[in-house]
Amino acid sequence: MPKQILNAPNGPQPIGAYSIATEANGFVFMSGQVAIDPATNAPVMGEVAVQARQVMANIEAVLADVGLGIEDVVKTTIFLADIADFPVVNRIYGEYFESGKPARSTVQAGALPGGYQVEIEVIAAR
Repeated sequence: MPKQILNAPNGPQPIGAYSIATEANGFVFMSGQVAIDPATNAPVMGEVAVQARQVMANIEAVLADVGLGIEDVVKTTIFLADIADFPVVNRIYGEYFESGKPARSTVQAGALPGGYQVEIEVIAAR
């Protein structure tokens, strides 16, 4: 199956030269999600817990738009501006992946675009 660009009208819209998600060979690759309100495409700033919840809500919205759910996620990568935020983000992330946890990597990025504190990218399988 050739690469297909996927649209996600209920998720945040791309603010740069990238697609919100692409699909190839039954895998959906979602661009890193940050705390953007999809209704306004405006940043949701505040403490890391607020940002993490918005990121996870955005992931669910994009997945739903492409006909998938959180249970279809097979791999995630979490980027943190500060690794000290790991316990908070891990707790919130865990609320969404209570069973069938995907493989995951977490790294401190040092700084994220726009001053965001957390970004999560996702790979899901059909």
